[in-house]
Amino acid sequence: MAFTIVSEWKSFGGRQLVIEHPSTSCGVPMRFSLFLPPGVENPPVLYYLSGLTCNWENVTTKAGFQRDAAELGLAIVAPDTSPRNSDAKEGVHDTPDRWDLGIGAGFYVDSDQEPWAKHYQMYTYITEELPKFLAENFPVDTTRQSITGHSMGGHGALVIGLRNPEKYRAISAFSPIVAPSQVQWGQDAFGAYLTNKDDWAQYDATELVANNPRKDITILIDQGAADGFLENQLKPELFEAAAQKAGQPLQLNLREGYDHSYYFIATFIPEHLKMHAEALK
Repeated sequence: MAFTIVSEWKSFGGRQLVIEHPSTSCGVPMRFSLFLPPGVENPPVLYYLSGLTCNWENVTTKAGFQRDAAELGLAIVAPDTSPRNSDAKEGVHDTPDRWDLGIGAGFYVDSDQEPWAKHYQMYTYITEELPKFLAENFPVDTTRQSITGHSMGGHGALVIGLRNPEKYRAISAFSPIVAPSQVQWGQDAFGAYLTNKDDWAQYDATELVANNPRKDITILIDQGAADGFLENQLKPELFEAAAQKAGQPLQLNLREGYDHSYYFIATFIPEHLKMHAEALK
């Protein structure tokens, strides 16, 4: 498949790339960043899913993961958060007056409701199309994968990891939206993207862990105690209670004084990378 290397930098001996490729699931060109560690043939892959308003760039430039990824031999893939194209003729639907719905806010679901369904197929893009594209075009081992993410991306990582145990060997998250069906961000997004409310549960990590826990792994979650979204939108206690009842091993760290920012993520991402590297050996 044709693709373009939009940018490339050398970092800690490895290669930091930004790739653009045509997406069949989303129907528009998609961009993602890819870090290839030095001296490793076919490294395992860790996907990082970003949060509301973000794209590939946020974690790639702010989290400082390249040093640890190079040392641990991890390929890091950071996809976009939604279908996105600067050419208005592509017709990607958006809500310009809202930052929590539309472009930058795909919520990692497959929409079945117009006008979103034509392009907003992020679940399929992340779980099927992107791994296949990587395997066909880059020297990475997509038979060894794991997944993490932040906020809306933490929601995506939990949902995707729980629903696809055969594809992802480990799951972690920073400040995830763990129960989107019970908070405003999730209710607004699911109401827009999904026709049937009964389908919400398949994209709700708290519902998924209650009914289909992954007892083979310990899920790692880091949450800032000073996060302004903690009480109203994130509610990690709901996931914790469901995990405990279902017998899901969980390490939930409430980090005093830390907020929702990339200063928080940069502080604790080395611990997540080490956990994923161990799982992906």
